[in-house]
Amino acid sequence: MTSLYQFHEDLPPDPLLNGMLDLLAAVFKNQTQSGILADLMYQHARTPVLVGLALDADRVVGCKLGYERKPESFYSWLGCVDPAWRGHGIATELMHRQHDWCRQNGYRTIRTHTYNQWRSMLVLNIRSGFDIIGTVAGRRGLTIVLEKTL
Repeated sequence: MTSLYQFHEDLPPDPLLNGMLDLLAAVFKNQTQSGILADLMYQHARTPVLVGLALDADRVVGCKLGYERKPESFYSWLGCVDPAWRGHGIATELMHRQHDWCRQNGYRTIRTHTYNQWRSMLVLNIRSGFDIIGTVAGRRGLTIVLEKTL
């Protein structure tokens, strides 16, 4: 398997944007493509969204999105890997590249939220140096809050 990684400091152009939305809707089955796009556009209107993509040829097989939470603090918001492409280090590579971008752009911390149902992401975050700093009641259950100092 060959993956190409791209990062966009703005929304990616079509057809990459549509490929990313298709992937997110396929992985997060409780959300629709139009709902994800609405959330993305709402967030993008507030602060630019950094979009990391993993591609195999022209197909989006992984993504990692985030944005500035406050000065010097970045929020790693949303990400996934196509189930057929898991186990190849794509999520890890996207995370490392996002963190490198954050360091280069003056961020000191990265925060993320996840749910217990996404255990592989929780484990990846902990292995990548995140600490669990708390929990909050979320729209879809108890949310685990993690933070990493860069």
